[in-house]
Amino acid sequence: MDTNGLSSNWKKLQATFKKGPSTSTSSPGKKRKASDRDSGHGTAKKQKPGKEYTKTRDTITPYKRKRMSEAAEVAANTADADSTKPALRRKSSAGVSAQTETGSRNGKVNEGRSKTAEIGKYVAMDCEMVGVGPNPDNDSVLARVSIVNFNGDQVYDSYVRPKEMVTDWRTHVSGIAPKHMVEARSLEQAQKEVAEIMDGRVLVGHAVSNDLDALLLGHPKRDIRDTSKHPEYRKIAGGGSPRLKMLAEHFLGIKIQEGAHSSVEDARATMALYRREKDAFEREHLKKWPIRNAPEPKEKGDTPKKKNKKKKKKSGKK
Repeated sequence: MDTNGLSSNWKKLQATFKKGPSTSTSSPGKKRKASDRDSGHGTAKKQKPGKEYTKTRDTITPYKRKRMSEAAEVAANTADADSTKPALRRKSSAGVSAQTETGSRNGKVNEGRSKTAEIGKYVAMDCEMVGVGPNPDNDSVLARVSIVNFNGDQVYDSYVRPKEMVTDWRTHVSGIAPKHMVEARSLEQAQKEVAEIMDGRVLVGHAVSNDLDALLLGHPKRDIRDTSKHPEYRKIAGGGSPRLKMLAEHFLGIKIQEGAHSSVEDARATMALYRREKDAFEREHLKKWPIRNAPEPKEKGDTPKKKNKKKKKKSGKK
């Protein structure tokens, strides 16, 4: 999988998140933590500490430390030189070099609930599936679930251990391999943690009903925003359900799912698509789910008085 390609995608997405819609409810004043993307499926390898040293004046500096400092300096100069990308200029050299095999923005692969990222009102979710049973092309079960917040920060990420025997890992598409199941969470644990995050929040997703079915969870339709059903996005698919990859390239200018999928990256792309058309999404949503008029609260003692009805005396005949 092309790690550099995914990195550039996240930089473009990050710029989209920073711009935000005109009616965005996010807090632009808050500084985000430096990172580029979830690179769980990257090809980066950890280097073993070397024994080679190089002399600098009167001191001896470890070769590895020198190479790291040079790489950070080059990355920082490159970011500063690009005047067309202010979002990248603001990144520190540490942020640019923070991509590792297990690192991601505000979280790590299979971290579970992030200890630093705030959830907020809106969350976007995406899942990866694997094939089971005698017909694995049609029968799928959950193997990974990822959630990001309105700003694209990773809120939750977990591998999920299937209960059924996997007959097709679909690694070239799902990015899931048997080794990921060693520290995977059970379906019950993932269900509980995801349900807690979704509770009372607006859920954004692409064909999100498939993800909810895989998790065996439900969510109020009033609180769902599905990018696969948005009229503006369906136009490029001739009125049908468009692929997320197609929408990301057409409207966001990024290429995703070039190799093995990343549910974190897909969730970020989905949230970016929602933010791009947030006002239109909400207008369409109000047509189906009008705002409920809540009854005005009554003050204490303000209770309607019962009228005493005078009973009419029945006049009986003697």
